[in-house]
Amino acid sequence: MARRWRDGWGTLVVEGGERGVVRVPLEIAASYRARTRGLLGRDSVHGALLLSPAGSVHTFRMRMPIDVAYLDRRLRVIAVRTMRPGRLGAPRLRARHVLEAEAGAMAGWGLRVGVRVAVEPHGARH
Repeated sequence: MARRWRDGWGTLVVEGGERGVVRVPLEIAASYRARTRGLLGRDSVHGALLLSPAGSVHTFRMRMPIDVAYLDRRLRVIAVRTMRPGRLGAPRLRARHVLEAEAGAMAGWGLRVGVRVAVEPHGARH
């Protein structure tokens, strides 16, 4: 089930959490350039950032701690970690996509291991 998105925006739909269905604003980084830039140099993120394809991340040159969720090819969460700036995350062999958000946000959305998410793309970034 290959998933290919374009750089742009969308909505992350989190189902199965304690809060029912949660819809989160999503920035999609699918190109090499957008994935490399990620959250570097930002002071905050509104919603979440999806890096695809990706199996690991780092927080070098980041200004804030972040939550990181590793997703398998079926968009099921296989691990969730909080990372402080200046860290290198361990690669996850089954991970195909990575979600990033401000530290603490994912717990509020009910995003945890085993939860499946959906991505609804809205438009391409120019």
